[in-house]
Amino acid sequence: MNSPDIDKVFTGSIPRLYEEYLVPLIFEPYAADLVNRVASRPLARVLEIAAGTGVVTRQLASVLPESVSIVATDLNQPMLDLASEVGTARPVEWRQADATQLPFEDSVFDAVVCQFGVMFFPDKSQAFSEARRVLGSGGILIFNVWDRIEENEFAHSVAAALASLFPTDPPRFMARTPHGYHDLATIARDLKAGGFRSSPHISTVAARSRATSPRIPAIAYCQGTPLRNEIAARGKSRLDEATDVAEAAIAKQFGRGPVDGKIQAHVITIEC
Repeated sequence: MNSPDIDKVFTGSIPRLYEEYLVPLIFEPYAADLVNRVASRPLARVLEIAAGTGVVTRQLASVLPESVSIVATDLNQPMLDLASEVGTARPVEWRQADATQLPFEDSVFDAVVCQFGVMFFPDKSQAFSEARRVLGSGGILIFNVWDRIEENEFAHSVAAALASLFPTDPPRFMARTPHGYHDLATIARDLKAGGFRSSPHISTVAARSRATSPRIPAIAYCQGTPLRNEIAARGKSRLDEATDVAEAAIAKQFGRGPVDGKIQAHVITIEC
């Protein structure tokens, strides 16, 4: 029943729950980190791929000079629709696009930025090749990926809880996709296959994931990601049950009041 085909489906109520719960829980700290790393470079045009609901886009629009144009893309139009609805500090161009077939000419961007999207690309080397193609000489690709699930405490707790609820066929989305592309040698090999000749600079960045109650990460992971699709595939009535089980597991490990868990990611920078 585990299927990568549903790992990329961010539709229905997922975009709003993603934005409301998951963005502040785990994405905001890394968005600031990613943008700070690119902001000091001389830039005229920046492309963001897998922009989601726009957490990095908003940061780019707030930090980069207005003279820098920003194009934000995602495969999922519902995510872009919400990103556009939330808005940015200044205009950006929103565009639906497949990262493995970018609809842009060669050498037209100074930077390609991607936050926690590479893990979802079916052909990562092809996506890297496309990023390199649209980058000008001296351009930079900068992206981050989650470290292994054991280094990300709430995600690990939720995955373990759901494995106990569905012991014969546990949902494996979290370990398979968001936390499934953490091997640094594999990433370096895929970048090389994508045409990058320089060596990547890799930083491992730990942060804290905080919420006012264990219910928030339970909803974030079970209902605000494609994990929801895996749970629903095991019975449409089981989503609330799965969320309750995840909440109980987080409460047992972190307490019933405000919760605080470790998150960890790799940040990869490579120049053309």
